[in-house]
Amino acid sequence: MPELPEVETIRQQLSKDIVGRKIKAVAVSNGRAVRRHKTAKDFRALLEGHVLKSVTRLGKYIIIGLDDGSSLVIHLGMSGQLRRAKSIKEVKEKHTHIVISFTQGGELRYVDPRTFGEMFVSTPLPDGKVAAVSASSSVAMGGEGAATRAKVPELAKLGFDPVEDVMSWERFAVVMRSHPMGVKAFLTDQGEVAGIGNIYADETLFAAGLRYDRETDSFSTIEVRRLWRSMVEILAESIKHGGSTLADEQFVDLYGKPGNYQQFHEVYAREGEPCRRCRQPIVRVKHNSRSTFFCEHCQI
Repeated sequence: MPELPEVETIRQQLSKDIVGRKIKAVAVSNGRAVRRHKTAKDFRALLEGHVLKSVTRLGKYIIIGLDDGSSLVIHLGMSGQLRRAKSIKEVKEKHTHIVISFTQGGELRYVDPRTFGEMFVSTPLPDGKVAAVSASSSVAMGGEGAATRAKVPELAKLGFDPVEDVMSWERFAVVMRSHPMGVKAFLTDQGEVAGIGNIYADETLFAAGLRYDRETDSFSTIEVRRLWRSMVEILAESIKHGGSTLADEQFVDLYGKPGNYQQFHEVYAREGEPCRRCRQPIVRVKHNSRSTFFCEHCQI
């Protein structure tokens, strides 16, 4: 599943490419991709004729602001891709479920073999009404996350976003210690931390030297600071390298190019390979139905 760095990579590209364009037509060939709407026709009617004003992100969601104040929200699910076609003559990928064509030419295509992803149009709540936000995001000190939650009430319950929300490590410690659970479960709980999945949880925990099954209320101050710093640095580095593309090659960017950060993975998908710190083999275990990769020697 694309995680925060992969989604942020696409957001950055969309922001440069589609802002200011006007939607000419929308074609939906699989209603499951717009399942929050009664019909595909209802979904199309909310988009056609509108201008794209902005592209933001919260967790694993892309939010495209429209000129009427509503937002097109996109989640790529397990296998979704957004592809930019400069011409309608370009061959469509198999499993292309939604095509948005622009008056200036070209298309934005949504491809999803497993159809776990979705698109929907969201409208802000009426004046004076505010959606209840998650406890973890309410601790944030600022950033763009609060504005996004107010604009898209369906995303209000997402946890804090390590890139979009401004959070100190001290406040991060408060969130961690108030929700006792295994630390990997905490990092991948979208109601606690928005955007992190298996890849970046494993990489963050290795960088911090911490085991996946440590309880969040067992961490010392130094360990919390180490975890916070590792999480922020790992995400920033991965975004810089365009995210991670694994052996299945399901993640590619807007133009079909794979990410490069998998070349820098220390533990994820490296079962049996030597740890680059201690040379002991990387171990893979099943934990909460998820594969977890770690070094038994370096992570305590």
